[in-house]
Amino acid sequence: MPTAIEESDHGQQRNLAQKIARVLDDIRSSNATHIRKLKDLSALRASSPVQFFEAFSKAIIPLFNFQRRTASAERIVKFVSLFAFTPDAKNISSSDGFLENFLRFLLLAAEAANKTARFRACQIISEIIIRLPDDAEVSSELWDEVIECMKLRVGDKVPVVRSFAVRALLRFANESENRDIIDLFLLALPLEQNADVRKTIVLSLPPSNETLSIIIESTLDVSESVRKAAFCVIASKFPLQTLSIKLRTTMLQRGLADRSTAVAKECLKLMKDEWLLQCCNRDPIELLKFLDVETYESVGESVMATLLKEGLVSLQDGQTIRQFLASTSDATEEDCNHGIQLMEAEVALYWRMVCKHLQMEASAKGSDAAMTTGAEAAVYAAEASDHNDLLDSVLPATVSEYVELVNAHIAAGPNYRFASRQLLLLGTMLDFSDASNRKVASAFVQELLHRPLDHEMDDSGVEVVIGDGINLGGERDWAAAVAELAKKVHAAAGEFEKVVLGVVEELARPCRERTADCKQWLHCLAAKHGHLDVQRAAIRCLGLFGLLERKPSEVLVRQLRCSFVKGPSAVTIMASKALLDLGIWHGPHEVDNAMSCNLSSQLRDHRMAWTPVDLSNGSQGLDIELLDLLYAGLERQDWGASAEVDENESIQAILGEGLAKILLLSEKFPGVQASTYHLLLAKLIILYFCSESTELQRLKQCLSVFFEHYPSLSVNHKKCISKAFMPVMRSLWPGINGNATGSTIMVSNMRKRAVQASRFMLQMMQVPLYAKETAPDENDVESLDNQADPSLDFESGEEGLAIRIAVEVASFHAKKTSAEKSYLSAVCRILVLLQFRASEQGAIKLVRQLLNRVSESVAAEKDLLKELRQMAERLKELDGHPDQKLSSDQTNQILGRLELEINLEEDDTMEVPLTPAVQSTRPGRARRRARVEEESSSDDELSPTSVAPTNPAVMSTRSQRASKTAALTKMTAKQTVKIDENDETDDDDSGSEVTSEDDSDAFD
Repeated sequence: MPTAIEESDHGQQRNLAQKIARVLDDIRSSNATHIRKLKDLSALRASSPVQFFEAFSKAIIPLFNFQRRTASAERIVKFVSLFAFTPDAKNISSSDGFLENFLRFLLLAAEAANKTARFRACQIISEIIIRLPDDAEVSSELWDEVIECMKLRVGDKVPVVRSFAVRALLRFANESENRDIIDLFLLALPLEQNADVRKTIVLSLPPSNETLSIIIESTLDVSESVRKAAFCVIASKFPLQTLSIKLRTTMLQRGLADRSTAVAKECLKLMKDEWLLQCCNRDPIELLKFLDVETYESVGESVMATLLKEGLVSLQDGQTIRQFLASTSDATEEDCNHGIQLMEAEVALYWRMVCKHLQMEASAKGSDAAMTTGAEAAVYAAEASDHNDLLDSVLPATVSEYVELVNAHIAAGPNYRFASRQLLLLGTMLDFSDASNRKVASAFVQELLHRPLDHEMDDSGVEVVIGDGINLGGERDWAAAVAELAKKVHAAAGEFEKVVLGVVEELARPCRERTADCKQWLHCLAAKHGHLDVQRAAIRCLGLFGLLERKPSEVLVRQLRCSFVKGPSAVTIMASKALLDLGIWHGPHEVDNAMSCNLSSQLRDHRMAWTPVDLSNGSQGLDIELLDLLYAGLERQDWGASAEVDENESIQAILGEGLAKILLLSEKFPGVQASTYHLLLAKLIILYFCSESTELQRLKQCLSVFFEHYPSLSVNHKKCISKAFMPVMRSLWPGINGNATGSTIMVSNMRKRAVQASRFMLQMMQVPLYAKETAPDENDVESLDNQADPSLDFESGEEGLAIRIAVEVASFHAKKTSAEKSYLSAVCRILVLLQFRASEQGAIKLVRQLLNRVSESVAAEKDLLKELRQMAERLKELDGHPDQKLSSDQTNQILGRLELEINLEEDDTMEVPLTPAVQSTRPGRARRRARVEEESSSDDELSPTSVAPTNPAVMSTRSQRASKTAALTKMTAKQTVKIDENDETDDDDSGSEVTSEDDSDAFD
């Protein structure tokens, strides 16, 4: 029974809780009562400091069960958070103690199983931390507990809990003390699925180089609110000067073009309030200087168009282009040309966009005036007239002054190239209706069209064309600007075409007379602007010009390489043909020497290893050798389709055909590049067996003829085939060497293609060489036989291929995956088919020594092990001294010639062990019955002999002829076993698996 004192305390606590509840109930309706109710609640806490916390905790428990985020509930949360850290002037220690107790209470609620309790606890904790004064007295141990708890809640399964946990950690996220919190944010942001949580994380990130990159990435977020938050954070935490030019332009390009109006407005607010007004003193030209408009012209145009549309650009008195026509006292001799002050790039872009805006506004207002009547039309007409008058006052007074201004900038050199182009574009806004103005402008256009390509001399005295060498002036933008001006000046029907054709006729005269050099050819073919047909014709002529030269020139080769890497598909196809023709005519080595610099070669340096060259990075394809460049083009899969070329003509097909020609003529190109030919051949074989694209059908037809003749032309060709065998198998076999896999059917088809490729290469190795043209008399049969089938060294013969396969199999570790097991089985089935000559005693002995390790790698397959043992017996018979081993020097010499490495032990035996006994899991003979075995996909794909089944104790395969003989014998002597008619094999001689295991054992 409770005592009277306990009942009294309980009653007081109940009364206190009711008073607290009434206070909380009063503040739900309005925020205006919060200050007065804070005083009332503080008075209750001062009156009963011991019992207050327990009563307060009970009073707010209903809040932790209320899930809806209503306005009244949010007011209670705000009030409770505010009261928690509000000090009591009369008893500060009591208020501090209440804050610590309340925080511990909230930490318990934050770990509750109820999601609403966790949500309210994290919400109140975040409000307290955000609003807490800096001088509040809270122990460090308690803050550590709060931080650890909130870090744990960042991974909560409820999004709103994660959001408030991140908000609670905002105040602690800094580089100096709590680096782990920043790392947690950076780790959580890419994985977060909820947009509100991502937004909270972005707003919580402190300014640093590491956080800036992830904030920039958030400007591409799928959520509008996250993108808007990213621009808000950049505006508030990252000054303009701390951002690189690349980041500034990236943000503006994304923000101003964002599909969301709210995000675009936030980006505009960043550009206007933070950058233009604060950092650039309202000067648009200063803002453009921060953006490097020469590199990011489109961004500069977008910025100026936005500022003009928003009315943030105002022309001051006396600000016109005409001010640059009169020399000023401040202009230096370097900046002036006959009294003309040169414009900077930003100034030129500024005036072009201002004039363009005035012209568009005048045109729009004029259209509005034409569409309306009365006073409204008069207003529109007046506005159009004002814009036209302002435009006339800004532009040069005469066309002659304009031409003089542009010529001054062109003469100033490449540093003013951008400003010159802006002025050319500005010329389209001038009026050329007057005959005298048109005459002056026409002469200027003729001068621009006849202007030769700029060039400079390198250290070797070779002329190097500046620019791309395809377009007029060396760049597409310059050619476009000249074309626009020419169309404006010669606006009459057919006049523009007549002028251009006249210029082309004059430029083509030295080309027809065969007196033109490379630059004149380029200039002639660039006069018709950057049309794809013209570019293709230019590249074709360059290729023909290169064939006429004794040695290819650097400017020509560099231009062809540049067009191959950077040009559109139609141009790339023509450039690839030209490069291949040069490589075949002069030799790849001569084409590389023309570059007059040290070129790298992954094919030659890495041999079997290959790091793909990124041709999308234009500069990367210009510092590698020709064969590497063509190989990279063959590897590239993202060549864009072009509607201007034949649908059956693809870049890969052209490159494949060209490389096949180089391989056929490889005897003419000896040297260091010969070491890369086997990788080119391997790539062609892979394309021949893997490609199912209709675009490469013509290539496959070409390769079928190529493979028919290639192995019979030269001993070196057979050596190349031998070296290409293992790279081809590694590339084609699924599941090894990082190769992709797929469904069972896909894997089966991939293995079939790989086996077909291995058998195909074996056939090429076994094809005899062609007889030489200087063959003896036809009656000398023996001599003809020797000519047709000469004695090859082991590198070019089947012995070298056998050593390569044996080393490959022996190099695999003991623990192998299923894909590796099937791969080793496939190559071993090629190994047992190879024939050896008695003259190659060194190769025979080395293979005998390697067969022991090979048999260990495929010990689980009895039939294959049996064939290896038979092969070892044949080699032993061919070995003149079967008991003698090769010395280590002899072994290393053979392996060195084949460019192979393997560690052989002195005690390695030269005998293949017998087939290991495998414990049978077959049921007793009384229950044995004939069964029909379904051939697995692996059996089919490894035809003519199949990979061992997954359970060798139940199913046993053997070599194709032994298995077939066994099956036929048993069907004749005992019984007939039905075979499923739906079974398919790749070969008529494929092994049968219809016999029982006992029957198999009888034939072992």
